[in-house]
Amino acid sequence: MKDINKIKNQLKIRRIKRVRAKVFGTAAKPRLAVFRSLKHISIQAINDKEGVTIASSADKEVTAKTNQEKAMAAGKLIAKKLMEKGIESAVFDKRHYKYHGLVKSVADGAREQGLKF
Repeated sequence: MKDINKIKNQLKIRRIKRVRAKVFGTAAKPRLAVFRSLKHISIQAINDKEGVTIASSADKEVTAKTNQEKAMAAGKLIAKKLMEKGIESAVFDKRHYKYHGLVKSVADGAREQGLKF
């Protein structure tokens, strides 16, 4: 069992590195990094040049009934925070997650609010 978990973790790290090799955030176009746990989802807008978080959002900050609606609302919230700071575009970092379900809802919510990827 330990060998299988070790291999799965290595594959996950490989996928993360593959995505991060292509995605880099700046002050004008930050990286939207999505983290999904079993219960919650959170998003950070990161300036990789300076290594600072510009804004963050999570589904704990919004009220909605379903997880899908919470993820979309969290995406809208991060986009609203970035728009207030004068940032209109970002790059989307899905990490090792597939682009569907909650991760897609976050992106759709941010796009709905006017953020460009």
